[in-house]
Amino acid sequence: MTDRTTALVTGANKGIGYEVAAALAAKGLTVLLGSRDRTRGERAAARLRAAGGDVRPVVLDVTDPATVEAAAATLTRLDVLVNNAGISGPLHGLPSATAAPTVREVFETNVIGVLLVTNTLLPLLRRSPAARIVNVSSGAGSLAHHTDPDHYMSGLPASATYPVSKTALNQLTVQYAKELRKDGILVNAAAPGACATDFTKDLPFPITRTAAEGAAIIVKLATLPPDGPTGCFFDDAGSVPW
Repeated sequence: MTDRTTALVTGANKGIGYEVAAALAAKGLTVLLGSRDRTRGERAAARLRAAGGDVRPVVLDVTDPATVEAAAATLTRLDVLVNNAGISGPLHGLPSATAAPTVREVFETNVIGVLLVTNTLLPLLRRSPAARIVNVSSGAGSLAHHTDPDHYMSGLPASATYPVSKTALNQLTVQYAKELRKDGILVNAAAPGACATDFTKDLPFPITRTAAEGAAIIVKLATLPPDGPTGCFFDDAGSVPW
């Protein structure tokens, strides 16, 4: 990675995405800070520039093709794409009581949005000498966790929204890795863990893990060496079972 290496992080005006942007900027990368809201994005980028980083705000809503295409049109180089933007959907709600539009809304951001952004930016990534794609997933997307009676997730209430979308995202990650291996593009999924952010503030239990701690595995995957893994799922401890 050089000081000219450019990274785009979606959903980066706060939380884990912001910390990923901060860490990549600290490593000398030029960071494009994606945000749906122009003002929030500009404020977040300004804070990181004040800390010495080369960070530039980009208006980007992963569910809006026009903003994705407009953002892509401003770029001449892209080496790292971090698909961080995501929504949880309802925190409570059994599959049998969940309306199809509710599931569709979550998938539109967490899965279709990743597809849209990645496909739009692939021409730039293919020109990079060392492109990396990191999809921010979750341990909640692990089928192994949910079916292991000894894992706490097997005891959580059933849900048709967030965990299902992250399982789909994991499969999409594998399929991109298969396609792009020949291009030298490494594609992996990251599980940052539950962090104390706005995303988790309504959970019924305390969370002490910081967004910066959660960002670490994402940054590691975004800056892998050429012989790094691809088509894998990692958290701080190593490989996460699918």
